[in-house]
Amino acid sequence: MTASRTLVGIAALVLAAGAAEAGTRHTTVTGPNGASATRSVERSDGQVTDTTTGPNGNSRVRAVSRTPGSTTATVTHANGTTSSRSTQRTSTGSTTTVTGPQGASGTVIVTH
Repeated sequence: MTASRTLVGIAALVLAAGAAEAGTRHTTVTGPNGASATRSVERSDGQVTDTTTGPNGNSRVRAVSRTPGSTTATVTHANGTTSSRSTQRTSTGSTTTVTGPQGASGTVIVTH
């Protein structure tokens, strides 16, 4: 009887941990001089959006999209420029392309 209660308790914790990953989390950090920065992270079905706002009001947004076989991450910097990384995976390897804020890009191809 005690073993079955323990298993039910463990199962409940595992399900709660999985559910806790989805949703939105907010964090505020206050520095020694009283200035604060906030961070908001929203997760849902392989998608993550992370917004950080500094004490001067400028924001940086990072958006990640994951699907089977590919991952794309885009960062919109506080000055409005963007950087991105896109990875496509296959059974024989992967191809990753990185594009910087000035538009220059590079590609890495990995073969297994």
